[in-house]
Amino acid sequence: MADEVVLLDVWASMFGMRVRIALAEKGVEYEYKEENLRNKSDLLLQMNPVHKKIPVLIHNGKPICESAIIVQYIDEVWKDKAPILPSDPYERAQARFWVDYIDKKVYDTWRKMWLSEGEEHEAGKKELISIFKLLEETLGDKSFYGGDTFGFLDLGLIPFYTWFYTFETFGNFKMETECPKLMDWVKRCMQKETVSKTLPDEKKVYEHVLGMLKAIRESNH
Repeated sequence: MADEVVLLDVWASMFGMRVRIALAEKGVEYEYKEENLRNKSDLLLQMNPVHKKIPVLIHNGKPICESAIIVQYIDEVWKDKAPILPSDPYERAQARFWVDYIDKKVYDTWRKMWLSEGEEHEAGKKELISIFKLLEETLGDKSFYGGDTFGFLDLGLIPFYTWFYTFETFGNFKMETECPKLMDWVKRCMQKETVSKTLPDEKKVYEHVLGMLKAIRESNH
């Protein structure tokens, strides 16, 4: 019996992009369902009653939530092709540590910069740049975080690239200047079809963020 795979997602979500890249890496066919987070579907609320967030992977009727967990699940279920997590337990633990770091730090710091002004905005910008500098340092001189191959940590971080233009525009800085080695890594990742075909246009993401900001401001009045 063929697997029934459904993905509840939002096109601009860096977390959803992780899952889409993982599914593409494994060659898994799935049904994509775009969610409206201001008016969440009954299916989303039923499948992720705890956090009520995307992405949710529904595999043969069973939901898996949280992007990093979903990617690990995909790697375990479709294990005959393109391994994502390192085989070495220590390397695997390190990759999980850094993806967890990204999940705890990047988006929240970006929001702090995005929705603030003055000193708080500057502090958020400095913190965001320092996070990426640390991630650049962690990469070191390797081609990918997985060494010579694209792996779990690469997959966990690369979707944020589509948001770099937005980060730069709101923060008035350039990633190329701040983190040149990280940008070289981006170029290597983008040579992979599974990545380049999944990631949306960065200007389109920026327009989406402006729309979100407008909605937030209107709801605050």
